[in-house]
Amino acid sequence: MTKRKRNFIFPYFVALACALIMAGCAVGPDFQAPAAPVVKGYTPEPIPPETVSAPGAGGATQRFIDGLDIPGQWWTLFHSEPLDSLIRKALRNSPTIAAAQARLREAEENLRARQGTVYFPSVDGSFSATRQQTTGASFGQPALGETTFNLYNASVSLSYALDIFGGNRRELEALLAQVNYQQFRLEASFLALTSNIVTAAVSEASLRARIKATDDIVAMLRKQLDLVSLKYEFGGASRPDVLEQRTLLDQTLATLPPLEKELAKIRHQLAVYTGSFAGEGGIPDFQLESMDLPVDVPVSVPASLVRQRPDIRASEELLHAACAQVGVATANLYPKLNLSGSIGTSATKIEDLFSSGSTIFSLGAGLLQPLFHGGELTAKRRAAIAVYDQALAQYRETVLVSFREVADTLRALELDAQALRAQADAEASARETLGFVESQFRIGAVNYLSLLVAQRQYSVARINLVQAQATRYADTAALFQALGGGWWNRDRADADTAELKR
Repeated sequence: MTKRKRNFIFPYFVALACALIMAGCAVGPDFQAPAAPVVKGYTPEPIPPETVSAPGAGGATQRFIDGLDIPGQWWTLFHSEPLDSLIRKALRNSPTIAAAQARLREAEENLRARQGTVYFPSVDGSFSATRQQTTGASFGQPALGETTFNLYNASVSLSYALDIFGGNRRELEALLAQVNYQQFRLEASFLALTSNIVTAAVSEASLRARIKATDDIVAMLRKQLDLVSLKYEFGGASRPDVLEQRTLLDQTLATLPPLEKELAKIRHQLAVYTGSFAGEGGIPDFQLESMDLPVDVPVSVPASLVRQRPDIRASEELLHAACAQVGVATANLYPKLNLSGSIGTSATKIEDLFSSGSTIFSLGAGLLQPLFHGGELTAKRRAAIAVYDQALAQYRETVLVSFREVADTLRALELDAQALRAQADAEASARETLGFVESQFRIGAVNYLSLLVAQRQYSVARINLVQAQATRYADTAALFQALGGGWWNRDRADADTAELKR
């Protein structure tokens, strides 16, 4: 390279070195994750360390253990192999999970694409061949006549936008926050899917128990109808007594179709959760008696909840992205420096393209300084700040709602246990009362009205007991969901159960 060329290129290298030194700073605010709320507990009054017990399914005493970690596969605590199998199938086939995975891949590729333009220059190659005709008149020499020739060009061009004030890096920061946001949305989809399956399985078990209880009550009422009809034939009961008994039987039978309808809908929904058509079948039956109620219930410390809940973490990443966009809008107020250069060859014969003397090159630098845009750039920066303020408010709302959900489920579990014990006592009393009244009615010691009242009380108590049992299971699952579901403990190496394929 000649001395003249070196002197020509040297200033560009100086400018590039200065720009790279300046590129160490990035304007705009540096993101700081909001501090965890300083609260002592989830509820105004302390939650008792354990609940009361009750006989029957779902009646075990639950112990609330502060700081107990949540297993990644928390649903296995119900000790139901059909439930575990169904969730494994759902995690393999659920379109909801597949869509969330695709959104994550999209965000990752958008980040990679932008990284390529920020960290590396753009390099393009070009080749052209043209045939031209000129006249001497073009050069002020008409006597030269016309000249026809071919022109071949081959070149490589390079361009690079120097990130002097960090606007490009802020864009990358925002895109990385979007990747993290989609990752936590994927975790939230995972948690919602598993929680919905557990809740649906409990609802199915509850409906089956209610249907069985109703069938038992129907069988009992049929026997009583036969008894009242027999007494009527012998004058021991009146015609209205028979009609009342038949009406009660018919009313009880009328409650079965809605229960069967709801059971069918839940089973169809379970099929959808597993990525199957409802007509394919293959959904196992669930019974309350085949599920264990988890007895050691974790209660995460309030300060850790904001790091456990996927929705809170996702909201935090949106806040991070909004903060980075403020930096982008701020950087747009400052100058932009672009470097460009090209090197190639030009010849009239293709075989001379790479011969000596055919080399051409160019170097350039462009500086763009915004001077007047009618207030557009400053307005966009203020708008970016408003978006950040909105994201901050939404983050705070997400945290508040999350703490409320934990408080709701903790208090619900405490009261569910009390309600179940009360319902168990009520069912036992109603059953004993009905047995006594039935025996007295057979010998004519009590009238039919007493029997009818006892039957109605027992029917209500039996159904309420089943509902109270199912509520404890459902609210326990809701607590695991409210605490984040233990995604941080999930073994991603187990592709058959908990791995979210990337």
